[in-house]
Formats: sequence, structure tokens, C-alpha cells
Amino acid sequence: MYPCNWTGITCGDTRSRGGTMVKVIRGISLGGAGIVGKLDTLRFESLPYLVNLNLSDNFHLSGAIPSGISSLSMLSRFNFSGDQISGHIPASICNLGRLTQLDLSINNLTGKIPPAMGNLSRLAILYLTGNKLSGNIPWHLGQLQNMREMDLSFNILSGQIPSALANLTSLSYLDLSGNWLSGPIPEELGDIHSLQEIALAENNLTGTIPPSLGNLTMLLLLQISLNQLTGPIPVELGMLSNLIELELPLNHLTGSVPSSVAGNLTSLIYMSLQSNRITGSIPHEFGNLVNLEELNLSNNFIVGSVPASIGNMSSLSLMHIYNNNLSSELPTEFGNLANLESLQLNGNQLSGSIPWSFGRLVRMTDMRLFTNQLSGPFPSGSIPSELGELKNLGRLLLRFNRLSASSAIAFFLCRKKVSQKANEESKRDVFSIWSFDGRMAFEDIINATENFDEKHCIGEGSCGRVYKAELQDEQVVAVKKLHAENEDAHDEERFQHEIEMLTKLRQRSIVKLYGYCSHPQYRFLVCQFIERGNLATILSNEEQAIQFHWQRRTALIRDVAQAITYLHHDVHPPIIHRDITSKNILLDVDYKAFVSDFGIAKMLKPDSSNLSALAGTYGYIAPEFSYTSVVTEKCDVYSFGVVVFEVLMGKHPGDMQNFLSSLGGQFFLEEILDKQLPQPENDEAKDVKRCISVAFDCLHPSPKERPTMMKVYRDINI
Repeated sequence: MYPCNWTGITCGDTRSRGGTMVKVIRGISLGGAGIVGKLDTLRFESLPYLVNLNLSDNFHLSGAIPSGISSLSMLSRFNFSGDQISGHIPASICNLGRLTQLDLSINNLTGKIPPAMGNLSRLAILYLTGNKLSGNIPWHLGQLQNMREMDLSFNILSGQIPSALANLTSLSYLDLSGNWLSGPIPEELGDIHSLQEIALAENNLTGTIPPSLGNLTMLLLLQISLNQLTGPIPVELGMLSNLIELELPLNHLTGSVPSSVAGNLTSLIYMSLQSNRITGSIPHEFGNLVNLEELNLSNNFIVGSVPASIGNMSSLSLMHIYNNNLSSELPTEFGNLANLESLQLNGNQLSGSIPWSFGRLVRMTDMRLFTNQLSGPFPSGSIPSELGELKNLGRLLLRFNRLSASSAIAFFLCRKKVSQKANEESKRDVFSIWSFDGRMAFEDIINATENFDEKHCIGEGSCGRVYKAELQDEQVVAVKKLHAENEDAHDEERFQHEIEMLTKLRQRSIVKLYGYCSHPQYRFLVCQFIERGNLATILSNEEQAIQFHWQRRTALIRDVAQAITYLHHDVHPPIIHRDITSKNILLDVDYKAFVSDFGIAKMLKPDSSNLSALAGTYGYIAPEFSYTSVVTEKCDVYSFGVVVFEVLMGKHPGDMQNFLSSLGGQFFLEEILDKQLPQPENDEAKDVKRCISVAFDCLHPSPKERPTMMKVYRDINI
């Protein structure tokens, strides 16, 4: 069979000595093709016209990179990521003068980065992350004037960061995290004005944070956690008006939080300064950060009061300022934080009463105020009656204060141990569901669902049915009951795993767990009820689909992207959902999205191989899952891309590779968008096009070529 007709082979014309045009192989793209064998058996010298070589994500492709690679003088893109390549990076690779992209990440490479790599003058992308490379970062890399993205993270590189990297004036992404780098952060990095992301976490860097970093006005992410940095936070960082994430925890930073950093970074979504030696008070300028969702100042030496201006931070969902020296009373303005879900102020010297306005924090799931000097009486007896409105509250800790209650107060989300010897008097306790208010009666669930009668069933998944239950207090919840016939050890493990997942999550676009029951006769979860049901049902209903207009659809895409970004980047260890589908995305009355069903989610541990059985839903599973059981976050990225097209088309696009091939890289919106809605115009059209562009990136056949969810979320919100 003629090679130019083979899958993954691209051919082009070249003129032979006789003057005739002949077909030659220009590209080999066999990423994730399940190739087995040794690299040193490949005869690269027989492919002199090769421009693109992609053998990535072939888990059983091993051996060393042969020196004969230098014969590929036309090569522009070289991708061997996600294989089992060992040995050194051959110096001969540095003779490929036309190379623009080099990706050798996630392999077993050892030795040093060749200094001669600085001769690759056209190189724009260099990914060497996830190997065992050692030695210094060669200063010669500073000669790569066209470099845009450089990732050397998670190796064992040592020595200092070369100041010569400042010559990379086109660089937008620099990741040196997870190495053994020492010495100071070069001030010269502040001269790379094109930088959008700097990640230097988990090294042994010392000295101070250079004020020159304040010159990087395009910066979106600054991550320098887990180092040995000292000195104050530079006031110049307040000039980073586009910054979305500021991560400086687990250093030895001193001084107070500059008012410029607290007030000028109005694009900021995430700020983490915990576990330093920060002093001074909390600047009132924090009230300007209306987009901030997470603020962590814990384990410092901060004094004074919590400023009332905190109440202006309308997007705040997590505030952790525990283990400091805060004093004075809690401001009533806390009640304005409508999105606040986790508040941890324990380990301070706060005094006075808990404000009545805390009863307005209806999204609150975790409130910790213990080990302070709070006192009663509260507005209504020992415990504020207003706290009874916090229907989502799973944990309230107030102990070791000076409350007027007769005993220490502690509500825990915990599992009720069942005793087979319980008598009829205690039967109600035996069959209790432990939840946000300490206990939800088992009988309430049974009565509300009429012993799980079919008429209360609102959905069914692979491991259970979901019922709608209206309790005696008029609260409506969703009850997910596992199939009785499947209650084996594996399902018990799955059930416990889902509980573990949900109790740890604190994100407003993820379905909340209220309570659970585990008993030989009954096992079920009690979760937040989302009114409109799942996305698939809404898209299939003509009346509801018309109400689900473009603005709502693009907002849903952003909500889902934010939720998955939280799972991948803000939970430690990260969580892979593994079943992102339209059936596992729920919508409330305002068409706001909630990601649900973590029954097959998996904790991604850095020291594990992440091997597991096939899981997910056909039509959403990433293509690499058909030939390997390696699970990564990129599986969720792919599924998200499918969902984006489904939302915008109003239906599942079918086989994704056939669908993408049919588009051929060019399309008109009216050809693919949901015909039930009028064509989007102006800003709506721009949002839709942006979402489609990101979806294309997410659906790349090679997982290494797909963006991270953090990048996806940023690109959608540009």
C-alpha cells in the first residue's frame, strides 16, 4: 500500500534530478497510535524531507533518541512527549537548524540540557518537563530570540536561573517549577515584557522578589510558592493590572501586604500568601478586588481587625485567614458576601459576638471560628437563630471561645456508625443521615421519596438513580441511591470515594453534598437540588433550548471551565472528573451550570501511574483512552471540548474526528450553530467564536497538544 495513503502520513512534492516531481513524506503524525518498539530501530536518514515528526503518547515506545536524527535537516516540529524515551538528549538534535517546536516532555531522559541547544535560532516552543534532567540551565538558551514557551519543570535541574533568559524578548510562558534551583530570582526577568505566566514554585530560591517583576504588565500568573524567599512583597507588584493568580505561599516573606497589591490587582481571581511571616494589618483596599474568588492569608502574623471593606468583595467564595493575630469584632459587612462558601478565621483573637448578618451567607458550607475570644450572648440565645438559614452549612466550628452555650459547639460532616444492637428507641439515630445541621432523619428521606418510588425519580446514571425529595422543612434535595443489585465491594469503594471527593470541594459551580447514609440496606447521597436538570435534557427540549440563548450558553461554558480548572489546579492532589458530559452538567433556574457526579473521579497523585479501567461516556472519551489506560487531566480537557460544541450546536456532534475533518479547519457559524436560535451578532458572536476556537484546541488528538484547563479558562475570558 502506498505510504502517502497511510493514516498519520503526510506527503508533498519535490523535484527529482530528472526534473520530474515526486512524492516524498513530509510529515509523520502518529501521536497516541499505540506504537511499540525501540527508537534506535528507526532509520531517520531515509526521510530527509521530513518536516513534522510526532510520535507522542506512545507509552511503549522506548529507547534512546538516535544520533541519526541530525539527518532530518528539514525538520520543523519534533514531538516525542509522553513516551518511554531514556538516555541523554543527543547533541546532534542541536544541528536541526529549522526546528521551531521541540517537545520531549514526560519521558525518562537523564543528563544535562545540551548548551548547543542555544544554536536552534528558530526554536519557539521547548517542552522538557517531567524528565530527570540534571545540571544547570544553560545560559545559551538565552540566545533563542524566537522562544515563546519554555517549560523545564519537574526535573532535577540545579544552580541559578541564568539572567541570560532575559534576552528572550518574545517569551510568554516560563515554567521552571519542581527543580532544585537555588540563588536569587534574576531582576532581568522584569525585562521580558511579553511574559504572561511565570512558574518558579517548588525550588530552593532565596533572596527577595525582584521589584522589576512589576514591569510585566501582561502577566496573568505569578507562582513562586514553596521556596526560601525573604523580604517584603514589592509594592511594584501592584502594577500587574492583568494578573489573575498570585501565588507566594510557603516562603519566608516579611512586612505587610502592600496596599497597591491589595487594591490595584482588580483582575485577580486567586491570591495565596499563606505560611509566610507577613505582619501588619489587612489593608482596607482589599475591598477593590471585586473579582477575587479565593483569598488565603493563613499562618502569618497579621494583626488588627478585618476591614469592613471586605464586604465589597462580591465574588469571594473562600476566605482563609486562620492562625494569625487578628483582634476586634467581626464586621457585619460579611453578610454582603453572597458567594462565600468557606470562612476560616480560627486561631486568632477575635472578640465580640457573631454578627446576625452571617445568616445571609446562604452558600456557606464550612465556617471555622474556633480558638478565638468570641463571646455571647448572641442576638437570639446562645446560637444566632439566623444561622439556621445556612442550609448548605456542613461544618461550623466555634469551640474554645467564650460562648454562653453550656457546652462546646461543633457540627461535623461525618459518617454515622451503625450499631446492629440498636433498640427501637434509638432506631431513628441508627438510620440518621449526617448532614449540614448535624442530622437529617432517615425517615424524612424515605417519606419524601415514598420509599424511592418511581414517580420521584428524576434521572439515572451508571451506578444509581436520582430522586427529588421535599423534606418536612420544605427544603428540596436530590437523593442519589445506588443500585441495590450492585452493592459489592467495588461499589462501596466507589460510594466512599464520591463522598470523599464532594466533602472536600468548595467551588460554586460544583454540586454540593449535604449528607449521606451508608447502611447494608440503604446507601445514598443527599445533594443540592438543581432545578432545571441536566444540559442534555434542556438541549433536547425545543421550548427550553430557545430560552437557553447565546449569552446563557457562553456563560455556562465559562462556568464549567472554571469548575474543571478548580478541580485540576486548586485541589491538592488534583482531581480528574473523567466523565464530563452534558448529562453531568446541571442548570439552575437562572441557567447557571453545576458540574455533578464524581462517582468515577480519581485523585491524581504525582507518584502514581494513574492507570485505571476504562471509564466515562461514549462520545466524550478522549481518543488516547482507546489504546491506553493512562488517565490525565487532558482527558477532561477533551471531554470539555466536546461539551462546548454540543452546547453551541444544540446537539452532540457525533464522532468528533469525523466532525472535525468535515469542517476542514474552515467553517461558517451558521453552518454549525443551533438552528433553534437566531445567529449571534456583535459581542455574542465574538464570545461564540472564542469558545469554538478554544474547543478546537481541546479536541487535539494528542493530549500534549491540548491546553491546560487553566489556559482554557483564561482564553475563554479574554
